[in-house]
This record gives sequence, structure tokens and C-alpha cells, in this order.
Amino acid sequence: MRARIRDLATFLPPFLQARRRRRLAQRLPPGPLQAFHARPLPSPQTPLADCVFAVVDFETTGLDPRRDHVISMGLVEIRRLAIPLAGAWHALVSTPRALPERSTVIHGLTDDTVAAGEPLETVMATLLRRLQGKILVAHHARLELGFLQRLCRQLYGAPFICTWLDTRELARRCVGGNEFPPREGELRLFNLRHRFGLPDYTAHDALYDALATAELFLALLAELNPKLDGRLKDLRPHTG
Repeated sequence: MRARIRDLATFLPPFLQARRRRRLAQRLPPGPLQAFHARPLPSPQTPLADCVFAVVDFETTGLDPRRDHVISMGLVEIRRLAIPLAGAWHALVSTPRALPERSTVIHGLTDDTVAAGEPLETVMATLLRRLQGKILVAHHARLELGFLQRLCRQLYGAPFICTWLDTRELARRCVGGNEFPPREGELRLFNLRHRFGLPDYTAHDALYDALATAELFLALLAELNPKLDGRLKDLRPHTG
């Protein structure tokens, strides 16, 4: 338990992150997680326009990465500060467990739908390949990161180490900051989209939520730096 908590809470300086990733790549057998850690990540000095962001969203059976399960994943890329829809990806994850009624009500996925999904090992291999060399972005990213940590330890026996950004944290800087903290619910994904004049999408669909987060991310970048001429370090990314 302590190791898992440390993985979620520790933020590594970039040089330590790179060293730890290299060591993992050397230690791990060939496979999806080894290849992910072997691919270098952008340095903090990289211009934002040169970064490739992978915006992800998971649909799950609950909010506890220790006991709940991922049943759907969505990912869209941001390249040159634009969203090429050809790079969008969505996958259902099969699970032998019956889905809790409360989660089915939220995301609309049923036992029959999920039963037609791909095995977890196949979906994770695809996801890790799509994340190679990219900066992970999510809304309230600690949830996705918690599941990624557990799944990588479960499947590969090693941690998941990346550079990541949380659109919820970026939005907090735009919505009042420390002097005027946001009101309850103001930092929810679709409430923020309304604030920035973005259109409505179907909620609680992994692909649509990933696209919604990607569009919000670009709106937040323009709000924080209208010239869009900043560098990755300006966004204060997390490394760990």
C-alpha cells in the first residue's frame, strides 16, 4: 500500500524522472511498459507548439483505483496546438464482473456491451503505445493516473512514470486563482466548457470526454497565454 500511495503522491524533478524511466526501461522485459519508458519525454523547455499531448479519459465502475475497474478508454491527440481527429481512439475493456447499477446509470454501458470489449492486456498495450513520448492530459487527472498505476503494476509489475497536466488545475488559475477560489462545481468539465463558450457533448463517454477535455485544454492555453508562444515549463507540469 505504501508503495502505491508514494507513486500517486510523489512528483519527481525532470532529471530524476528521466533517470528513473531509463532504469525501468533497462530492467523491464520487452513489452508495452518497457517501450513506453524507453521513449524520452519532452523537456520542460520544449515550445508548446512542438509538444504532442495525449488527452485521455476513462470510464470506470467507481472512483477507487484500488478496487474499481476501467471499462472504457478514450484518447485524442493535440499536435501543433490542434486536434487531428484521425488520431482519436476508443476501446471497451471486457470484464468478467457484473457492472454496478450505479455506474451503468452514469455511463450507459451494460454488461453485454462491455462483454464485447477487448481484454485489458490488449487495451493497455495499445494505450501505452499511443502515450509514448507524449504529455498526458486529463481532467482531474489523478483518477486516470491512479488507475494507470494500478494496472501497470498488475500487468507489468512496475510503475507508470510520465509528465502530466490536469485541466482542472489549469482552470483554477483562470477562475479566480487563490484570491477568489472557484465555487462548488465551477471546475467541473462541462461547466468549464460553458464558461469558455464550447459546445455540449454527450457526457460520460470516454471518447467524447477526451475530446471535450482537449478542446478545454486549448481554450485554457489561450486564456493563460493568448500568443500561445510559451514553453512546457510555463504550464507547471507534474512529473512522476
